[in-house]
Amino acid sequence: MSRVIAIANQKGGVGKTTTAVNLSAALAVAEKRTLLLDLDPQANSSSSLNIRLERDDACIYDVLIDSVPPDTVILKTEFPYLSVLPAHIRLVGAEIELVSIPEREKALKRAVDQIRNDYEFILIDCPPSLGLLTLNGLTAADAFIVPVQAEYFALEGLTQLLNTIRLVQKRLNPGLTMEGLLLTMFDERLNLSRQVRDELRKFFPDHTFATMVHRNVRLAEAPSYGKPAMHIAAASQGARDYLAVAAELMDRQVRAA
Repeated sequence: MSRVIAIANQKGGVGKTTTAVNLSAALAVAEKRTLLLDLDPQANSSSSLNIRLERDDACIYDVLIDSVPPDTVILKTEFPYLSVLPAHIRLVGAEIELVSIPEREKALKRAVDQIRNDYEFILIDCPPSLGLLTLNGLTAADAFIVPVQAEYFALEGLTQLLNTIRLVQKRLNPGLTMEGLLLTMFDERLNLSRQVRDELRKFFPDHTFATMVHRNVRLAEAPSYGKPAMHIAAASQGARDYLAVAAELMDRQVRAA
């Protein structure tokens, strides 16, 4: 059974793309057929896997706006079991152009439905906003993961995002569920990190990943190599953390089946 998961947080710098790339890679390491769908105009997920498109190359923009079949745009990576539906900066224009398309919030869902049975996991890297692209990501998904940075304003931003998700559930995607909140950039030495962890577990006891992604230099370095952390430093804390998150995710899928 395939699983489509949107990775979303309207706040930038929380480890959203890092999570999308490294969790996708960790699932692929476990030999799960995985697609990373880059829905962010910054295209950082694509470049993190050494995919850099020219302006005329097909990308997710063409799928959304011109109904290009998604399987013709998907690229294989150098890593077994991992493919990418890439983005390009021209995706910025999609927010405006989608407005004139009927059922514009479901454009991505129509595309994902064509390919979802080809993969065991499809992870959608949503942009750091609550605009039309993110709405498309949430409408196309079965579930969502929210990376939450271990900092003071983390819970405040989370409330705004969850309010938006409730609207999506009510009007566009009633089957959307919370896969989990993932604490990122965690530093056990800091009181603030521990406080945010405790608050998440207090308010969302059943929806917080047991694994916390620790602040790790290898995670920050990996995009410059065009590879996930586990392919440049498999023994690093960051790589181990995302492998553990993937294990949690797969375990949940088995129990839900």
